[in-house]
Amino acid sequence: MKRNVITVVCCALAAALASLCVIRFAPSALSHPSGQSDSTEVRQYPGDPAFRTVNLSLDNYPDFTYAAESAVDAVVYVKVTVTDKVSAPSSIFDFFFGYEGTPQQRERVGSGSGVIIRPDGYIVTNNHVIENASKIEVTLNSNQTYAATLVGSDPATDVALIKIDAQGLPTVPMGDSDRLRLGEWVIAIGSPYDLRSTITAGIVSAKGRSMPNYSGEFKIESFIQTDAAVNPGNSGGALVNKSGELVGINTAIISQTGSYTGYSFAVPVNIVRRIVSDLIDFGSVKRAVLGITMQNIDEKKASELKLSSVNGVYINEVATGSAADKAGVKKGDVLVRIDSTAVRDAASVQEKVNSYHPGDSAKLTVIRDGKEKVLDVVFKSVSAETGTVAEDGSVAFYGAKIRTAPEETLRRLGLRKGVEVVSVGPGKLAEAGVSEGFVILYVNNEAVSSPKDIMNIIKKSDRAVYVEGVSKSGKASYFGFAK
Repeated sequence: MKRNVITVVCCALAAALASLCVIRFAPSALSHPSGQSDSTEVRQYPGDPAFRTVNLSLDNYPDFTYAAESAVDAVVYVKVTVTDKVSAPSSIFDFFFGYEGTPQQRERVGSGSGVIIRPDGYIVTNNHVIENASKIEVTLNSNQTYAATLVGSDPATDVALIKIDAQGLPTVPMGDSDRLRLGEWVIAIGSPYDLRSTITAGIVSAKGRSMPNYSGEFKIESFIQTDAAVNPGNSGGALVNKSGELVGINTAIISQTGSYTGYSFAVPVNIVRRIVSDLIDFGSVKRAVLGITMQNIDEKKASELKLSSVNGVYINEVATGSAADKAGVKKGDVLVRIDSTAVRDAASVQEKVNSYHPGDSAKLTVIRDGKEKVLDVVFKSVSAETGTVAEDGSVAFYGAKIRTAPEETLRRLGLRKGVEVVSVGPGKLAEAGVSEGFVILYVNNEAVSSPKDIMNIIKKSDRAVYVEGVSKSGKASYFGFAK
């Protein structure tokens, strides 16, 4: 009898000990079907009094709470007012006989999102959100509203920077978009359809995407594609990784209905960081150019050139006098690497070159006649510095080229003197709507007859430049811009 009691007691003790061991040594197997253990970190960013925990384990159950709580207060609602001038008939006779009538103003209101990147009020958004705005208002997640001013914008990347007069604002730290991996979880934060602080989740579907562009404008496109739901109003909002870091600025969707259909695109934060830095330091973007036209390499081209892969870009043309030309790049070369970054396609070339400033140097690796060559390049500006004299005698003027107007042009327009705009490239004249053939007659109310006259006036001007003249057709026009 005693032996049976002892046996029962021993069995009970053994069972209890076995249960304790299972609970003590195998908690992860009970908590996750995958059997992976949690990887939990406690994080605190400078200036943030709160400590938050985040699950960074690579399992099938992502935890977005840390990223959402950390970033949502740094995403703002942007309200934009655009004032249009329209001509309304002042009488019934004007209406029937087609007279222009009295100009009237009409206001349109739009909205988007923005991301606070500095505690002193700097906010990044999209250029298309604030374009032509006469008034910009920013509403924080705390419902405080501020008037905002435009610091600068860059249509080529669709990035703009605005500022509000405030201090101690919540921010979201910038991550590294180059380290994003396909399939990585991300969240989008913004105000679609005026639904403030909306958070959606998805994965990185692709990197280095470009979209069809039929406007002919100069664009730099190397988008992050995600399937996080993005709708009108999300533009300018944050794309955030699981660690709560900003990895992109939500910009566009491809849709036949105008609403989200599974694809959304964001400007990589590594591009945004460089653009914003230039806008703060210089008020405009100092963009480097290589001076090539290129095409992606397909299987047929790779076979024709006897390449081992389709990575790289084929050089169709090298602009005379460009950075690439001076470095020794030739038509027919295959560009495969810029510094240590491998080139996959034309979008990756644009993205990498956009990370440099004019005057920066790099090493280009090209394949020529089946052999690799390393060339040293010094990047040039997208347009010559104002005042620079070109080989044809024209003078660079804020992205355009000007020259003393020839006698034939002056005689045709009935003018005595003036300065002709020979060509218009990316710059302040193009932004003001100036076209080729425009003849400048006055700058800051002073008559001009040569590019030298204009440069002398520009040097004396502290802030703004005001230009008067006539178009190619002889119509009087004027425009102004900040230096």
